[in-house]
Amino acid sequence: MRSEPFGRTRAGEAVTAHTLAAGGVTVDILDYGGIIRRIEAPDRAGHAANVVLGAADLAGYEASDAHFGALIGRYANRIARGRFTLDGHDHQLPANAGRNTMHGGPEGFDRRVWRVEAHEERRLTLGYRSPDGEQGFPGTLDVTVTYRLDPDGTLAIDYAAVTDRPTILNLTNHSYFNLAGEGAGDVLGHEVAIAADGVLVTDAEQIPTGAIAPVAGTPFDFRTPIALGARIRDAHPQIALAHGYDHTFVLAGDGTLRAVATARDRTSGRRLTVSTTQPGLQLYTANMLDGTVTGSGGTLYRAGDAVCFEAQGYPDAPNHPDFPSTVLRPGERFAATTTYRFSVDP
Repeated sequence: MRSEPFGRTRAGEAVTAHTLAAGGVTVDILDYGGIIRRIEAPDRAGHAANVVLGAADLAGYEASDAHFGALIGRYANRIARGRFTLDGHDHQLPANAGRNTMHGGPEGFDRRVWRVEAHEERRLTLGYRSPDGEQGFPGTLDVTVTYRLDPDGTLAIDYAAVTDRPTILNLTNHSYFNLAGEGAGDVLGHEVAIAADGVLVTDAEQIPTGAIAPVAGTPFDFRTPIALGARIRDAHPQIALAHGYDHTFVLAGDGTLRAVATARDRTSGRRLTVSTTQPGLQLYTANMLDGTVTGSGGTLYRAGDAVCFEAQGYPDAPNHPDFPSTVLRPGERFAATTTYRFSVDP
């Protein structure tokens, strides 16, 4: 168990980096934004490397809109024009992605310093009280997020929240994975599998239309492992809109914790298995990284240098009654778990 200072925010708040270690895996987490700053995992030869992208320092995290490794809320992904109606009341959120609201607005949970509620050798619990009206969301929301590193090196994230007024909630983690190692170049050779028969169709602003398209016969069919780059340049309109993959996959299963995705880097032998209780998984190939951001290892990040597996509810669900509900009411307790298991293929 280790904690050490990680600087101060522009507003003067002290930030601490907390370390968890187990099963040959080491994870560094900031109480600023709940950011997973580093994950050191071994390759088949036993050599450890950091397998997530990040900023070089706190100022880099504050300056970036990439949400590297961050805890995203109140509402992960997009809400059309920042508007939704709940129980007959209209709510307007600040727009920060064109006309739309993205990842909770310009000052979302990833921009907050969270309180440390517990820190043990293999467990860290962060808490945050989001006041009524913060970024336009109704209700005072109390959130706790626990990071657990199991003896086999599996990183689990347990989300929990309660509210005093009806509100909407969609939490996720935005880690960028490169199993060859941070700064090692693109991940288009990573073999990926996703347990999903359907994907949400989006419009030109990447807002769901409400339609679910079958993945069969399209570049979105990851039901058997295939390299990320195998079809990323196919002339498919959805690929063109997003400049790669940036789509929500409709996960099979009943909401219990189940394996939903895997990624493998053949050269290092590292394998990542993602399990979740959530109904959706956003696959994102870091399309917005443009070679202007210097990463934690001193290299410039470019599109395709990482892949994100963001387990979450559906984007814009408050405006689509047919989507799984993201409404949280007083007396209810939101709970979700996502795990990331690191292993090595022979």
